[in-house]
Amino acid sequence: MFVAKQVEIERASRGDSKYVAEMVGELLNEIMGTVGVKAFNFSLDETASRLGDFLDCDKYFVFVASDKEEGPIGFATLYESYALYAEGAFGTIAEFYVRPAFRSSGVGGRLLAHVKAFGASRGWTRLEVTTPPLPQFDKTLAFYEREGFAITGGRKLKTSL
Repeated sequence: MFVAKQVEIERASRGDSKYVAEMVGELLNEIMGTVGVKAFNFSLDETASRLGDFLDCDKYFVFVASDKEEGPIGFATLYESYALYAEGAFGTIAEFYVRPAFRSSGVGGRLLAHVKAFGASRGWTRLEVTTPPLPQFDKTLAFYEREGFAITGGRKLKTSL
């Protein structure tokens, strides 16, 4: 069994864009396979380029969990948000992913602890994350609840512009 003690977590830079984008593709494919709907259009090159641009503006943050032998095994992305209900600035986790072979080994918890510490260092008072309200994502919801997140209601909706 994989042991999370071997994992290092570092903030990503533009040079990390390609392998983070590969894991984004894995995450989106897993979501679409689970729900049975092609909900995302994914291009590895476009995602890597977009990620590099996001990282350069220092408003979008990526943390990568890596193992010396296995390489990158997970990542978290987040950005600063603002809302009156949140009493100012807070962090929003946009993507969070641990490759399947490394789940239930503590990697996700360590990655999330790193994200929380980063948010606290920026003066954020909270983090928010959205999971699909589907039974297929009950394990994801349970993970976040174990890590101190609480359901605040609502569903995430979108419209194209």
